[in-house]
Amino acid sequence: MSFSADAWARTAGLRAEIDELGFLAELADGTLAPAAFRSYLEQDALYLAGYAKALALLAARAPEAQAGAFWAGAAQGAAVVETALHEDLLELLGGGARTDQHSPTCLAYVSYLVATAATEPYAVGCAAVLPCFWVYAHTGARLAPAARAVADHPFLRWLATYDAPAFQESTRRARELTDAEATPELEPAMHRAFAIATAYERDFWSSVPR
Repeated sequence: MSFSADAWARTAGLRAEIDELGFLAELADGTLAPAAFRSYLEQDALYLAGYAKALALLAARAPEAQAGAFWAGAAQGAAVVETALHEDLLELLGGGARTDQHSPTCLAYVSYLVATAATEPYAVGCAAVLPCFWVYAHTGARLAPAARAVADHPFLRWLATYDAPAFQESTRRARELTDAEATPELEPAMHRAFAIATAYERDFWSSVPR
């Protein structure tokens, strides 16, 4: 079994908690309050800025050019493409002033990822950033099909972004690069990093006021 498949299996309990979150249930059926979605988008925009830094650190530390190019492209995607999506959606929600203050959960998650990418072995950094790819790809693939069947679904654009073939392929590639770095000596720390980041994914969504 590959490292990533094993890590995914080991975090089944955490991921079940994510799948059962009320925030995601309301996002999927379109009943989530616009104010709650706005609060999430504001925090996620702050998160993406930090996540892009973690990915850029991995790009700089990658042992080969192709891996470095992937992480650099992912950093650009987080800093530019996903952030632009959030800006567009926030404008649709009325624009106006936005918070520049991280929630405690957002700050803790970002700080953990940047510190891990900067100070832990490269392989451990890869394992830490992987859940953000994979949990979002899983959530998009799980929720977007039903949302497409709802006329004028208010959150379809967000859901479809993470169900898109390009994002699914990026997730596959992130898994592949992480698996390539796994060794018996590093796997315990990699599993810890993957589990911690998965728990932060759960906590990030569950901390959104609804």
